[in-house]
Amino acid sequence: MLHSFSSLHRFSLFTASKPQRLHQIAGTNFQSSAKRVRTMATATAIEPAMKDAFTRYAEYLNNLNDKRERVVKASRDVTMNSKKVIFQVHRMSKYNKVEVLEKAEKDLAAVTDQYMSRLVKELQGTDFWKLRRAYSPGIQEYVEAATFCGFCKNGTLLKLDEINKTLLPLSDPSLQPLQINILDYLLGVADLTGELMRLAIGRISDGELEFAEKICRFVRDIYRELTLVVPHMDDSSDMKSKMDIMLQSVMKIENACFSVHVRGSEYIPLLGSNDPSSFLVGVPDIEL
Repeated sequence: MLHSFSSLHRFSLFTASKPQRLHQIAGTNFQSSAKRVRTMATATAIEPAMKDAFTRYAEYLNNLNDKRERVVKASRDVTMNSKKVIFQVHRMSKYNKVEVLEKAEKDLAAVTDQYMSRLVKELQGTDFWKLRRAYSPGIQEYVEAATFCGFCKNGTLLKLDEINKTLLPLSDPSLQPLQINILDYLLGVADLTGELMRLAIGRISDGELEFAEKICRFVRDIYRELTLVVPHMDDSSDMKSKMDIMLQSVMKIENACFSVHVRGSEYIPLLGSNDPSSFLVGVPDIEL
């Protein structure tokens, strides 16, 4: 009898607590459903905003890549035509110096107006430092051509401010103009020494020893000054490699000038030379 009463009591407690448990389960399910609805609503609200943001990012990157391709093409054109200016200057001799340099200056002006202007229009008013690696080779070659012409005409180094001054008319006055930075200028000057070495060797072969010695002093001064600057440069990996090449150019010019001085008695101008110091002055050229 007592066992039956105990069993009945447990059954009554179970039946009494079941509605309460069902209520708790129902409440938990309702809270989960409400939370799920809020999460879906929030995700639905965030998804368009996030999609729009990534659309803008993709559009920005695509435009930047397209601009980089255009800048690379413009830089390549500047490089190619600047090399033509350098080749023109190398045609110079003591007999046609004025004519050759006038032609080289016209060619350099054409490079500025036709090709540098495209580069300026692409980069003006923007964060052009982001695309420096794309246009730096063309800028360096342009600096090399401009300084090469400047030295052969005036015997001095064309300054960075003077080069940037020629680029200002190409820019829109309402936008930030493209200006050549100091690093690209120094890299271009470093390349200049190689062209001066070739010019000096050519002048020695034509008997212009004084001009070759002037080039030697000029290149030596550039190398000496840059050895003081390069150790303090932040991005100097390219410059350090060019310094080694520059030293080789200095040594080649010095050795060539030294050889002419030491073996000067063996140095005989060409037959028919108009050089008054030649003992063969006035002798007609020999047809071979």
